[in-house]
Amino acid sequence: MSARRRREPLPRPLLPLWVALLAALVGGPVLDLAYPDIGWWPLAFVGVAFALLSLIGRSGGGALLVGAVFGASFYFTHIVWITRYLGPVPWFALAGLETLFWALGSVLIMLAYRWMPQVRGGTWWRLLALPALVAGLWTARELFMGSWPYTGFPWARLGMSQSESPLAHLASWLGVAGLTFVMVFAVAAVIEWVRLGRWRAWRTALPSIVAIAVLLLTPAFPTTPAGTMRVGAVQGNGPTGYFDEREPYAVLQSQLDATEPLLDEDLDVLLWPEGGIDADPLQNASVAVVLDRLARTLDAPLIVNAATTRDDAGYNTSMLWVPGEDNPVALHDKRNPVPMGEYVPDRWFFEALVPDLVGLIQREYTPGTNPPLFDVDGIGVGLAICFDVIYDDVIWEGARDGAQVYMLQTNNADFRDTDENLQQLAFARMRAIETGRSVVNLSTVGTSQVIAPDGSVIEGLPAGVAGAMVTDVPLRTGLTPAVVVGAAVKLVLGWGSILALALLAGAHLARRRRAAGTTKTPAPEGTGVSK
Repeated sequence: MSARRRREPLPRPLLPLWVALLAALVGGPVLDLAYPDIGWWPLAFVGVAFALLSLIGRSGGGALLVGAVFGASFYFTHIVWITRYLGPVPWFALAGLETLFWALGSVLIMLAYRWMPQVRGGTWWRLLALPALVAGLWTARELFMGSWPYTGFPWARLGMSQSESPLAHLASWLGVAGLTFVMVFAVAAVIEWVRLGRWRAWRTALPSIVAIAVLLLTPAFPTTPAGTMRVGAVQGNGPTGYFDEREPYAVLQSQLDATEPLLDEDLDVLLWPEGGIDADPLQNASVAVVLDRLARTLDAPLIVNAATTRDDAGYNTSMLWVPGEDNPVALHDKRNPVPMGEYVPDRWFFEALVPDLVGLIQREYTPGTNPPLFDVDGIGVGLAICFDVIYDDVIWEGARDGAQVYMLQTNNADFRDTDENLQQLAFARMRAIETGRSVVNLSTVGTSQVIAPDGSVIEGLPAGVAGAMVTDVPLRTGLTPAVVVGAAVKLVLGWGSILALALLAGAHLARRRRAAGTTKTPAPEGTGVSK
């Protein structure tokens, strides 16, 4: 008689399904509270704990359901600002897509919790390897969501919730992805330590203690002071929203008006925000003349931004305008135009679904390829236009190419009076800490700030007002480990975690086959050898 394969019972869920669904429903908004504008950063750990506890012991379908509830409760809360001008359809589309990816990633985390104790059930495997795999899969999900489809949406990365916390310094060593990993590892390690209940064996608490100590005690990587740069930054508060009513050149005039108090200042550079010019200086000679005159009056270079057209392609372009030169002397085009905002990918497909909404988007920006760096009188100025600040490669390339300071130009006019500008400002603050560089984050309508390399605010302008800042901005040289090895950290945490789960799956399958092969059916009575 052939041996029957016995199915191993699934581990019991840590929480009943209804409790897990409730935890997921509550956990998403709790995690959102860790981000601006509330910014209660310790709640990020509470949100992660809700997410992990609700997945332990679940079936595949249960994990998918719980993950979908958590993802929806988080994303529909976190990016509700999309509805400010664009209405509910883009909000439902983007939050719904992110919810799907979150749910699928939750299934992978559930499998790690199911397979690891069965394949390697020892104490230290539970306390070290399992939290590392869970944290790696969480980070891999973030990295995937931040790169696909199109350019992805790396907006709600867990590490970014810590921009105003003492834990942010770790990002200068491991990048934002590394910070995410250590945060999730700490939570997962504490959960496993509690589940094992080895209270008297103090060594079992070491993984949790070490992870928490790394988060709390790691100092920012030191970069080298290199003097200062006197920067004038102008927030014109003009009618720069996509649907704002305006007369021709109204935005340019608002920037000129707000710049007037700086005309007698001794500046090293004048910075205007994204969309600070509502005409193409490369095609419009009168606008170019205005910029030439302003540069001569200030006797200082200008860094300005406008939509430009070159070789029949449209770009979101930052320009370096130098007095007395054949301007502009340098260009930088936005690397990652926003899908459905600055261009429509596969327009034919989306027009078939929502023709009226897609028809409103007339811009078709082309991704740039030129370096995110300007040489301003021998000082390297790193650049990132608006949402490019959320893409690691743009920021790191600028630092490697010699940026001593960052000037980030943005336009938040389409999201006035929402959390969007403060969430984006948190990205700028984290980039200062991650690279060890000062950041001048300048918006057309606010909030604009000059941020020191340690993340502290040097000077700022409130949202919704016209104004200007003149700041002696600290310069720094030297590369942080995050800039040097950040890409490798992402590769290891992302693909390494997927590979580790695949190896674990293979080991689990081999174990089940061995168990089935050693299961024998008892022989019928009377067939033995008589004695």
